[in-house]
Amino acid sequence: MEDRRGASPVALGGGAGGLGLVVLLLFYLLGGGGGADAGPLDPLPQMPEAQGQAGPDPDAELKDFVSFVVQDVQSSWTTTFADAGKQYQPTKLVLFDGATQTGCGAGSSQTGPFYCPQDRKVYLDLGFFRELRSRFGAPGDFAQAYVIAHELGHHVQNLLGVMEDVRRKQSEGSANANDLSIRLELQADCLAGVWAHSAYEKELLESGDLEEGLAAAAAVGDDRIQKETTGRVNPESWTHGSSQQRTKWLRKGFDGGDPSACDTFSENV
Repeated sequence: MEDRRGASPVALGGGAGGLGLVVLLLFYLLGGGGGADAGPLDPLPQMPEAQGQAGPDPDAELKDFVSFVVQDVQSSWTTTFADAGKQYQPTKLVLFDGATQTGCGAGSSQTGPFYCPQDRKVYLDLGFFRELRSRFGAPGDFAQAYVIAHELGHHVQNLLGVMEDVRRKQSEGSANANDLSIRLELQADCLAGVWAHSAYEKELLESGDLEEGLAAAAAVGDDRIQKETTGRVNPESWTHGSSQQRTKWLRKGFDGGDPSACDTFSENV
């Protein structure tokens, strides 16, 4: 894990931000193909190293929890990849405050946690977990773990190498961008569920943990967010899926613990 909290913020403007990046992704489960080789978008000046916190870190316990989840999720995928004859390449989760430089341009906490395929890193402002609890009504450790596992699910999708195919399909206009984005997000939910199954087998989950994850998945459904922010629901503008869809695929991954059950691109989501 890379801790940039306390570093000077970067100016935002024109960078590729957050969850909108996933529109560019598509994943065929355990498919081949090369990885993305596009350069970074809108490169920014080099970020200074974190200056550290003044006094004790108020989020030290949360940071330790995030670190544990990141390690456990990646350990699980290392085993899964090896079982499939592939090699998992670990990534880093970057903690930041407000804004930070990424391989995809300027990243902002306003977009929520996100994965940058260019530098293959997950970015997280710990303040999101407070928002998850207060704004979205999804408290609990496992709700937080679900968010992390979901973003690392995007890393799994990236490692399986389909970004050039996605860019080609997008440029050709051969598929609906929003539909592909929804299917990608639902698959990441399912992959988070696959990890949760492995955590359950290791007796890391407590009673009620899965319900916390399902509540978090439902809370960040496009329909619920739209209803809360605008009072209306417009399925044509969705990019992540409804609350029902997100909980369905998280549960599907958890129930079977099998990545092959996460082929959202072939099934009716």
